[in-house]
Amino acid sequence: MKLSALNVGCPQGDSGRLYFHDENYLFRYQDGGAANTAISLLMPVRVGEYRHRELHPVFQMNLPEGYVLEQLRNRLAKTVDVDPMLLLALSGGNAPIGRVFVHSEQLENWLNPQPFTGETLESVLRWDGTEDLFAELVDRYILRAGISGVQPKVLVPERPDVDEQKFTSKTSDLIIKSGRDEFPGLAINEFLCMSIAKEAGMPVPEFYLSDNAKLFVMRRFDRDDALNPLGFEDMAVLMGLSAEKKYSKSYSAIAKAVRLYCPPEQINISLRQLFDSVALSCIVGNGDAHLKNFGLLYSEPGQHDARLAPAYDIVNTTAYIEQDVLALDLVGNKSLFASRQGLLDFAVTCEVANPVERIRHLLAAYKTVIGRFPELCQQVPHVVSALNRSAEPFMRSFA
Repeated sequence: MKLSALNVGCPQGDSGRLYFHDENYLFRYQDGGAANTAISLLMPVRVGEYRHRELHPVFQMNLPEGYVLEQLRNRLAKTVDVDPMLLLALSGGNAPIGRVFVHSEQLENWLNPQPFTGETLESVLRWDGTEDLFAELVDRYILRAGISGVQPKVLVPERPDVDEQKFTSKTSDLIIKSGRDEFPGLAINEFLCMSIAKEAGMPVPEFYLSDNAKLFVMRRFDRDDALNPLGFEDMAVLMGLSAEKKYSKSYSAIAKAVRLYCPPEQINISLRQLFDSVALSCIVGNGDAHLKNFGLLYSEPGQHDARLAPAYDIVNTTAYIEQDVLALDLVGNKSLFASRQGLLDFAVTCEVANPVERIRHLLAAYKTVIGRFPELCQQVPHVVSALNRSAEPFMRSFA
C-alpha cells in the first residue's frame, strides 16, 4: 500500500490535502478555505501550494522516532512500505499533539482499526511489574503513535476511573514513558527534574511516577479545560526546520521566535519562562533541551494568543553520557560548565532583570526536591550523583 494523498483538517474544519508527487510533498488549502483552518503559524491560508522536498515541518512534528519507530517497522514492514506518508497517517490520525489531524480512508480500510478502550491512570500507576506493561501498551496503542521523541514513549487514551462516565473522543490522554534497559532510572530521573520545575513555580503538565518507579506518566497539555485541541508547534516547526535539525540554532533563536509569534502581552512572561527552563536544564545537566522540546501553544492562528508551552522532557542526560553538552548554543557556547556565565548573558536576551535571584530560586527548588524523595534517590544513585555534579558549580557560583 502506497499513500499518495492525505486529507488534512483541524477543529475549525477541513484545511486541505497533502500530496506526494514527483519526489515532492505538496500541501494545498481547499478553495475558499477560512483563515482559521490554517495548519501552522508559518503556513497561512493561500491559493498557492506549499511545496517541500521532504515533509513540511508541521507534518514532521509528531512522526515517531527511536524505539516506537523501530516497533512500528517491526509491526508493518512485512506488509507495507513504512514511508513518511504512512507514518504521518498513523501519527496524525488519532489525537496527535496539536490541532492538526490527517485522515486516509485507504489506510483505515486496510487497518480496520478497533476502538481503543483506554487505560485508567490508577491501573498504570499501580502496575506491579509482573509483566512488561510498557511493551504491552506500545503493542496495543502503537498505531495511534501521535508523539515524537527518541525516548521510549506511547500516547494512551485515558479511561475514566468512574464507570458511569462516558468514554468519548474528547477523553484525556496519558503520555507514558519508560527508560527500558537502555536508560536505567530514567523515569525517576524525569520525575525528579520535573518536580524541581514544579517546585520552582514553572508551568508544567500534570505528571506522575508509577508506584514501582518504572514509568513516568504525564497528561498532555495541548488541550483546553473542555479537552478541545489547542494549537501546538515546536520550535523546529516555527523555524521552518526538519526534525533532524533539532540540534541546530540557539536558545537566543528561541527567544527571537517568542518575540515574533507571541502577542505583546505574552512576550515577557514567555521569555521569563524560557529563561527558567534553560537555566534549569543547565543546573540539572539536561543535554537534550533541543528545539523540539520548546514550543508555543495557541487556540487558533488568527487569535494571536500564542504563548510558551509548559516545560516538558527535562531530564539529566549526564547520567548516561558523562561528558554531554548543551543541545543548543547558549550565547556562543554549548558547554554545561560554561553555562553559568552564559545564563547571565542569556538573561539580557530574555529581559530578565534578576537572573541571579531566579537561579538561586531554582537551586533552592533543587535542594528541596532532592531532600523530599530520599527513597527514590537511593534507587538511582548514578542519577543523583550526576545531578549533584551538574548542580554543584551553580551552588558555588550563586550561593
